[in-house]
Amino acid sequence: MGISDLIASFLLEGLEEAENGVLEVQRSDLAQRFNCVPSQINYVMSTRFSPEHGYIVESRRGGNGYIRITRVRMDRETLLMHVINSLGSTVDLPSARAILGNLVSAGALDESVGCALLAGIGDKALIQVPRQFRDSVRADIMKQVLIQFV
Repeated sequence: MGISDLIASFLLEGLEEAENGVLEVQRSDLAQRFNCVPSQINYVMSTRFSPEHGYIVESRRGGNGYIRITRVRMDRETLLMHVINSLGSTVDLPSARAILGNLVSAGALDESVGCALLAGIGDKALIQVPRQFRDSVRADIMKQVLIQFV
């Protein structure tokens, strides 16, 4: 298990025990506890505790800096709309794969739909599209398909 997994597991356990689904921790305490640099904590926050994963993260930097993680329960349509609105004008294949995986694990999309959409936006499906345009075409397709499920 990597350091990111350990940090994420620790935070998830803390969230389970926290009242109202809110956990507040100090970035420096976490970095010291796991013997890592604060940027590692930032990485875990951005990759494991994003709105797509059902969390809101607030942070304050500095000597008394903290991270407040709030678990948010979103209905299916709200989550899909959030993802649609957060997709930029481009999305690379690894990001698209992660987003679809998160939507499937959150129950917002059936696994078969996620797999089908991933196949439809993969590089093999977009082979006729020049490489420099694939990420923008991929984002457009994802948005249009996800809109159909709202």
